[in-house]
Amino acid sequence: MTQPTHDEAHAGTLGSRLNWLRAAVLGANDGIVSTAGLVVGVAGATDDRSALLTAGLAGLLAGSMSMAAGEYVSVSTQLDSEKAALALERRELREQPDAELEELTELLEQRGLTREVAHEAAQQLTERDALRAHARVELGIDPDDLTNPWHAAWASFLSFTVGALLPLLAIVLPPAGWRLGVTVVSVLAALVLTGWLSARLGSADPGRAVLRNVGGGALAMGVTYAAGALLGAAGV
Repeated sequence: MTQPTHDEAHAGTLGSRLNWLRAAVLGANDGIVSTAGLVVGVAGATDDRSALLTAGLAGLLAGSMSMAAGEYVSVSTQLDSEKAALALERRELREQPDAELEELTELLEQRGLTREVAHEAAQQLTERDALRAHARVELGIDPDDLTNPWHAAWASFLSFTVGALLPLLAIVLPPAGWRLGVTVVSVLAALVLTGWLSARLGSADPGRAVLRNVGGGALAMGVTYAAGALLGAAGV
């Protein structure tokens, strides 16, 4: 008789991976839309390849650095909060261990355990590693796996850069007469993919996500192209 296996990832690990993957998809989507809007806007004013390349590269670098810096600051703030919460929990465990044991017991009771079982589990967890037990049950933090701002910054930088490369290459590689069409088609196709992926990762309806994604990207390109064309016609 075949014994059941238990090889699937734990919920916490799987959730963390999905969050990282979702952030990467959204970062790439930002790179696609922002860079596409920029180069299409410039294309509305001029078909000079050097101007398009300069604008696209500037947008790629500015956007990727901005995303990385923003993510680093945000995750650093989260990390500081996690460290402060752990420090407070460590002090409370040292100064009022009985109260902390009772608190852990009540938290386990709230998860469906009986009073007796919750108290016994709380005692065993406290004897093994009180800080880790309170961090996971009370704070929802894994002391061995705190958020890393550098990882987040590099992930945002790379995902934005990958997304931004598509419209940049699409606008500068084809012949002049094909640039705008190739860029628009390539960008919309990429937005279909990122919209579908983001929806699937969030267990949402892919159809609506794709429509929103494509609609927003098309609107951004349309507005910037119109602005570039008006400025170009005005000789600005």
